[in-house]
Amino acid sequence: MTRLALGVLLWSMVHFFAAIAPASRKSLIERFGEYPYKGVFTVLMIISIYLIVSGWSSLTPPEPGELSAIYATPEWARYATAVLVLIGFVLFFAPYPANNFKRLLRHPQLTGIACWGVGHLLVSATARSLVFFGGLAAWALIEIVLINQRDGEWHKPGRAPIKNDVVLVVFSVLVYLAFLYTHHLLFGHTNLV
Repeated sequence: MTRLALGVLLWSMVHFFAAIAPASRKSLIERFGEYPYKGVFTVLMIISIYLIVSGWSSLTPPEPGELSAIYATPEWARYATAVLVLIGFVLFFAPYPANNFKRLLRHPQLTGIACWGVGHLLVSATARSLVFFGGLAAWALIEIVLINQRDGEWHKPGRAPIKNDVVLVVFSVLVYLAFLYTHHLLFGHTNLV
């Protein structure tokens, strides 16, 4: 559990740094250069991902019927999870093409990560799930607040063609379905199907 928690913490702190201390970030870039700064950032992200993946996989999931849940998950949770994770996929990809989701949400990708995390917490009530999904959902929500404070007033982007929204949603649904039906191969059991 320690590796998993350290990975989530490292991921969060490295991202928070740019939002909390933009002057220090700028100073480091000026002193060492943009590419070395990005290189260190990338290395720290790789270390955090390694810690998260190895920490998660080192914790044996409970056997069905084993009492390891921290809280009870309701029967309807898997349906809510399916919807929240699908929304998370759409919003995760929303920052890239011109679309109208970016007119509705200032931080669609971070909002998508929060939806994904909360969705998973509805069906997985283990300690490792709280650390991983809860930790990343909390990071995303805190990051939204910190970036908003750093950047000030939000200026919404202009309207995009509706076809861009349709393409984004169709692409996201296809990726979601691919993950849904391979989830058990990549990550173990799934409560969604």
